[in-house]
Amino acid sequence: MSMGAYDEDEHERREMQASKVDTDFDDERTIYHGKVEYDSGDSAEALLDKFEEIKSS
Repeated sequence: MSMGAYDEDEHERREMQASKVDTDFDDERTIYHGKVEYDSGDSAEALLDKFEEIKSS
């Protein structure tokens, strides 16, 4: 058999392998408790002023 060629049995084996669905995985959602905080930082005007300052340097 040359490289890349396969017979009927190999074709059926590959079809069976491709048609299997793996359902053996954890499908439960993880529940997290806590809170998220973020600091939005400076105002838009302060950020624009800083940008202009950097740009002019």
